[in-house]
Amino acid sequence: MAERTGELTFKGNPLTVLGAKVKVGDKAPNFKLLGTDLSDVSLSDSAGKVRILSIVPSLDTGICDIQTRKFNEKITEFGDGAICYTISADLPFAQKRWCGNAGADNVVCLSDHRDMSFGDAYGTHIKELRLEQRAVIVVDKDGVVQYAEYVPEVAQEPEYDAPLAKAKELLS
Repeated sequence: MAERTGELTFKGNPLTVLGAKVKVGDKAPNFKLLGTDLSDVSLSDSAGKVRILSIVPSLDTGICDIQTRKFNEKITEFGDGAICYTISADLPFAQKRWCGNAGADNVVCLSDHRDMSFGDAYGTHIKELRLEQRAVIVVDKDGVVQYAEYVPEVAQEPEYDAPLAKAKELLS
C-alpha cells in the first residue's frame, strides 16, 4: 500500500497518509462502512445519486464539527438527488451522539473504525493517528469521481463552495 509523506501536517508536524488519492475521472472505490445503527452501508447503496463524501478526522473536534454542520445545512438544497456521507474513524455510537446533539439529520454519518478500509481505498488513512485525513470528494450518479480535495493541514477547513457547485452542476 502506498505511503504518502510530506502531503499532510498537523499543526505543522508532518504525518504519513496510507493509500493513493482518488482523482477526478477515477471510478470511486466501493466501500463498506458502519452506520450509526451498526448496519453496513456501501457507496453502491446510493447508486443513481450524486454523493458528497465529507471526510473528517473526528466529529468531536471544532473544525470537523463546523465542516459537518455546513454540509448538513447545504445538502438540503439538493433534494433527493444527492446524499452527503460524513466519514470518520469515530465509533458509530459517538457519531450517533454527535448527530443528536448537533441536530444533524441531513448527513449520513459512517464509521471507518472497523478496519480503515475506506481510508486505505481513498487515501485518507493517517498512519500515526488511525484517523481520516480531511477531504471532500464528489461522486456522480454513475460512481465516477468528479471533485476531490485533500486538505493538507489537519486543522484547516476544506473548500465548501467548489464541491457544492460541482454537485449542483451534476444534478442539472
